[in-house]
Amino acid sequence: GIEHIDSYVFNKAEYVRFNSTVGRYVGYTEHGLKNAEAWNSDAGILGQEQAELERFCKPNADIYYSAIRDKT
Repeated sequence: GIEHIDSYVFNKAEYVRFNSTVGRYVGYTEHGLKNAEAWNSDAGILGQEQAELERFCKPNADIYYSAIRDKT
């Protein structure tokens, strides 16, 4: 299957991430935990992230896979 991950990085350190398999944000720092809590309680934000899987990831997956296959 396809997994959509949206990472947020500050000063080269990931502080929060959306993972479509989990279906929610996960925070890795104090600031990231606060963001994750707020964003996970917002159905609109979660819906936008989930929609990226359908809008971008799935339609483009074959293009990326074929490019990878061509290089191996």
